[in-house]
Amino acid sequence: MACAAADPKVRGGTWAEYVVTPAQFCIPLRKDVDLEQGAALLINPMTAWGLMHEARRGRHRAVAQTAAASTLGRMIVRLGKRFSLPVINVVRRAEQVELLRGLGAEYVVNSSEPEFDKRLRELCHRLGATIGFDAVAGEMSALVLRAQPRGSRLLVYGALSLQASQADPVSLIFEGKRLEGFSLDAWLRSRTFLGQLRLARQIQRLLGSDLKTDFQAKVPLQEVGNALQQYAANMTAGKVLLMA
Repeated sequence: MACAAADPKVRGGTWAEYVVTPAQFCIPLRKDVDLEQGAALLINPMTAWGLMHEARRGRHRAVAQTAAASTLGRMIVRLGKRFSLPVINVVRRAEQVELLRGLGAEYVVNSSEPEFDKRLRELCHRLGATIGFDAVAGEMSALVLRAQPRGSRLLVYGALSLQASQADPVSLIFEGKRLEGFSLDAWLRSRTFLGQLRLARQIQRLLGSDLKTDFQAKVPLQEVGNALQQYAANMTAGKVLLMA
């Protein structure tokens, strides 16, 4: 069973010995699901699926995403291949470019390189990336939105920069572009309870492949402080799994 805290005001979520939550926030795991992958089900896999659902529902021709070397970003890369939907991947280091190339990503741009803006705009317009997923926020939101074609949407689902998302008024006013937030909780609440269960079972079938979570380490719960430091030092290497 995978579960989540129902009240967003409860800080720490399920980092507790006991938690009370409605059945709606509990997901039965299939017998063939690895427990470690099941432990990571509720955030990245579901968010990646939800974002790609928006892209497919809107019949967008291509996707642009930031933080593409992250665990969730890699899921988007694999889902893009599954659904034959081109993904333009924005990273910030050369080794991340190579990492995504190894996963079969065709379009990867490094925000640290000269003419990044020009390269991103060229790809967005050539491929028709009228939807984007932004996990960085700050200035990056404005950069991606500016690079996209007219009428595009940019869904902000994270704030790795720890800064408020920026947007060029020209993009919003004269080019009909939209800067929106994406909340997994709100997206799930928009579905019926039975719809959520069907969705969860569908996603679980891909936990060992397209929606697989990579773990860089498995650490005893008593060493949670060290685990957080290790993860913060190298997020690209994968998640750190706390073992009870």
